Amino acid sequence: MDTKKIVYVVSDSVGETAELMVKAVAAQFNGGDIEIQNVSFIEDIQDLKNVISVAKYRNSVIAYTIVVPFLKQYLDQRAQEEGIIAIDLMKPLMHAFTEKFHKEPVYQPGLLRKMDENYFRRVEAIEFAVKYDDGQDTRGLSRADIVLIGVSRTSKTPLSMYLANKRFKVANVPLVPEVEPPEAVFQFKKKCIGLIITPDKLNEIRKERLKNLGLTVRAHYANLERIMEELDYAEKIMKRIGCPVIDVSNKAVEETADLILAMLKKERSWIS
Repeated sequence: MDTKKIVYVVSDSVGETAELMVKAVAAQFNGGDIEIQNVSFIEDIQDLKNVISVAKYRNSVIAYTIVVPFLKQYLDQRAQEEGIIAIDLMKPLMHAFTEKFHKEPVYQPGLLRKMDENYFRRVEAIEFAVKYDDGQDTRGLSRADIVLIGVSRTSKTPLSMYLANKRFKVANVPLVPEVEPPEAVFQFKKKCIGLIITPDKLNEIRKERLKNLGLTVRAHYANLERIMEELDYAEKIMKRIGCPVIDVSNKAVEETADLILAMLKKERSWIS
């Protein structure tokens, strides 16, 4: 009989959580004398039979984070029959959650990793939005999910960040009469969303912006004639591209974002 101290960490997912917990406990018992064997991605009864067989032969402990009900039930029953200590590491907390919050778990393996992946996708999207904000680098348009175009102060940047938090990679490009839009805008026109606003509303926003910067409200930037020129130019570019256009005059960022996502959901089945 093998006398080596072994703990089998068994999971229907990666098993990282269980392994960390077992290591923490093992450290309280001079963990260097305890070997941890990770058995991940348990899918069926045969996988469990193999683990139970070797655990019995080596007189080992099984620590597990299995959430699929029929697999958990089989492991509990067979371990008891074979005299093997099998510890469900998640059971006490799962039970507490159920009792306290009056909700049942979904019993789906791998959800933590999925949450982690969503987090990293969100971070990546935010970094993307910052890098490709305000037409800084048009090379990003090829990798963008959404390209926002419009004159200055039409909420392009706030929208980019809001959508990035929903894991969409967004680039935005300002439209200025004196500057020809980058060719990439026309090349990736299916990704484009045009943002327009009424002249009076834009005039009001720009004046407030100048005040906040400590500049005179009579600057060219807030001149109504100049604003009319910019808006006229922007609408012509949007017509050339043939992209959807949203009037953001009296809309919150969230409302505009919902409209954009509704448009994309209609066209792209990959948006959930």
